[in-house]
Amino acid sequence: MKFIFSPPNQLTFLRILLAPVFLVLLFAPDPVIRQWSFVVYTAAALTDWYDGWLARRWGYVTRWGAFFDPLADKVLTSSALFGFLVLDLVPGWTVWAIVIRDVVITILRSYSEYKGKTFDTSKLAKTKTFAQMVAIYYVLILYVGKDMALLAPAASTLQSLLGPIPVGVLMALIAGITVLSGILYLVENWSTVHELFDFSGRVTESD
Repeated sequence: MKFIFSPPNQLTFLRILLAPVFLVLLFAPDPVIRQWSFVVYTAAALTDWYDGWLARRWGYVTRWGAFFDPLADKVLTSSALFGFLVLDLVPGWTVWAIVIRDVVITILRSYSEYKGKTFDTSKLAKTKTFAQMVAIYYVLILYVGKDMALLAPAASTLQSLLGPIPVGVLMALIAGITVLSGILYLVENWSTVHELFDFSGRVTESD
């Protein structure tokens, strides 16, 4: 039981808890409060690196951690994307394409890790994760930065960079990379998928 509430897992749960806090700040009418959403998102993102370091450094690598860590990542990422969608900052189809792909692959990967089987991560999947982070920070920085007094002289430029064309092109590219990486994920790990599921779709009893 102590491994379930180990320091790395506590950071993982903290990342999940910070996701709604981030959204509350992002939707705040006060621009100063909205700027704190950047701080909270950055702090939550840093827990992803730190909990992994702790798990490896102190031997806290567990099935629970393997299950919840990628899930927490997707909760945080999806929160940002849906927040941007509600604010009409990004195209809806790109958000749904990214989130659906990530949810399906994360559930499959987490269950595989929990059952003691490993999913190989492709280089494109790592590129996808980095690209999503770049896109989220691009939109977030521009959204909270355009109302900062310090950046007032560049407000019009920031607003134009946040326009539908540059953001739409960026998000379409990210969505394409994300979907393609998901397809490659399944192709490269198809034998593992067959070990976890029979042809009728019923989960096997193997452990």
